[in-house]
Amino acid sequence: MSLRVRDRLARLAAEECVGREAELDLLLECLAPDSPPVTHLHGVGGIGKSSLERAFADRARTQGAVVIQLDCRAIEPTEQAFLTELGGAVGSEACSALAVADRLSNLGAIVVLTLDTYEVFRLLDAWLRNVFVPLLPDNVRVLLVGREPPAAGWLASPGWRGMCRSAALGPLNEPGAWALLERHGLAPDDCRRLNQIARGHPLALALAAAAVAERPEMDLRQVAAGSVVEELSRMYLADVPDALTRQALEAGSVVRRVTVPLLAAMLRDAAPQDAFERLRRLPFVETARDGLIVHDVVQQAIASALQAAEPDRHLDYRRAAWRVLRETARSGSRAELWRYTADLLYMIENPVIHEAFFPTGASPVFFEPARAEDGPAIVAMTRAHDGPVAAALTQELWERLPGSFFVGRSRSVAVVGYYNLFDPTSIGSIKLPNDPVFAALSAHLAASPIPRGQRVLFNRRFLDLERGELPSPLQAGAWLEIKRTYMEMRPFLRRVYGAVREAEVYGPIFQRLGFQPVGAVELDGYTYALGVLDMGPGSVDAWLAGLVAAELGLAHDQLLDVDARELIVDGQRQSLTTLEFGVMRYLSEREGKAVTRVDLERDVWGYDYQGGSNVVDVVIRALRRKLGERASVIETVHGAGYRYRNNT
Repeated sequence: MSLRVRDRLARLAAEECVGREAELDLLLECLAPDSPPVTHLHGVGGIGKSSLERAFADRARTQGAVVIQLDCRAIEPTEQAFLTELGGAVGSEACSALAVADRLSNLGAIVVLTLDTYEVFRLLDAWLRNVFVPLLPDNVRVLLVGREPPAAGWLASPGWRGMCRSAALGPLNEPGAWALLERHGLAPDDCRRLNQIARGHPLALALAAAAVAERPEMDLRQVAAGSVVEELSRMYLADVPDALTRQALEAGSVVRRVTVPLLAAMLRDAAPQDAFERLRRLPFVETARDGLIVHDVVQQAIASALQAAEPDRHLDYRRAAWRVLRETARSGSRAELWRYTADLLYMIENPVIHEAFFPTGASPVFFEPARAEDGPAIVAMTRAHDGPVAAALTQELWERLPGSFFVGRSRSVAVVGYYNLFDPTSIGSIKLPNDPVFAALSAHLAASPIPRGQRVLFNRRFLDLERGELPSPLQAGAWLEIKRTYMEMRPFLRRVYGAVREAEVYGPIFQRLGFQPVGAVELDGYTYALGVLDMGPGSVDAWLAGLVAAELGLAHDQLLDVDARELIVDGQRQSLTTLEFGVMRYLSEREGKAVTRVDLERDVWGYDYQGGSNVVDVVIRALRRKLGERASVIETVHGAGYRYRNNT
């Protein structure tokens, strides 16, 4: 009998996953009725996790399972975005967690959901563990594929022991490595020579094979054992035969994903479509639905080499990419917004920001909403670090607003820290008259209200059981969870307020993030510094774009120093009133778009337009006077309003 198409596909998948038969059999065990519902496959970059996941999916389908494959890089790490993506993949009309889980259960006797590149989904890890996966029925399995081992909660949280299996993926054995190299057309002597360098690492093997194919006489013996992929990446780039491919690869090394518009901006003297196709053919470049993805291990090696050798060109590429991303983010739909947010996050070199959204290393703790029995531990921790008055205030807040507390747990499930986070506009009539921190933050908000429809967060307190407020792995985990809340509230999150005791430690960090001081209060003999981050009408995305602009030295592009709330015209600074700053920021964040007076009165002044007022025109005239020779950047759109267009 002749082979069917599905049989050929399975064979091709098995060939792509050469040398991984034992690992493939291990994953296929999850199809058994009594297997753990969650398997976490993890390993270093380039070790072959995605290839193994694809081979597993094809083999599982031949055994009758239904497999739903999602790539976490393409999904905004928020609950609703994940449910929408998964709901579309399974044909669910409703996108609630329960509806999608029920739909999965009805697709077949065994259904497998795979989440590849799971390391970029850490913002959503706790919600998946605590909410979504527990809703899944017995016939559904989940395969998480990423670089990091599972977070502690999957292995230690009550009820999860024995429910999650962790599988580490290591290098290929010698027969597997030789088989992979032979698929690239190498002779046995070359296979032996190259595997002595690559040591079974699949990406290193592919790079070595590609480098030798470009220049057969190349001597790879000088490659250092500790940085095989990095050195092979640089050697491969140096020996790419045509200049355009080299330039496209260098440009692609500074952005998260490569698109034709990005290449057009970064390679102004090249045909961008041709450069895109040349890049697409490289062995370590993957075609995704929203562009090309250069394998990040290769990408980082090339970017670091370019930055060291030609820092000006590296900076020019990043600046050109930022300008494209800034414009496309302004015109993109809500569904597309995450792509540009992720692109901007990738470009941020500020380690505080980058680590907050894309943490490295497995966290020793996991965070979850506090349970009823956690109150005494939270209050005792506060008393130990902050004093008796602070503990009493925490007890009062716990009684009035328990849902605002989130606790960090160790592998033994003990409470080892907490943070308190809530939207003050959503708590209704709840008051905390005895809390000077809450009172001071509320007073600032009342004196400078936000426009209707925008939202606020109070980050009231963070504490680590051992280190108090000082930096720690627990604090990094809390920071990650808070950033997940940022993402869920965009594009409506306008401000974030916070209070810290260790002002000397956190002041410089918060200043770089854009926080402004709003006073201080005394409590139990300690001084708490209060600060606010006003992200502006553009919310999280505008804030991130501003951070990238500052890193790239592009603040002059916007004429507006957001942190100082000043105009910078020909090197001279002009102070702004609150309304002037609000109007200038609103217009500049919508560069090229006509903005009506109604828009400005509603979103900057914060009230509904009643007609007949010239308050907007008065502020515009004041701004133009301060802009001087640059006044033309604010254009009048007859019959509509105003438009900001900075052509510098």
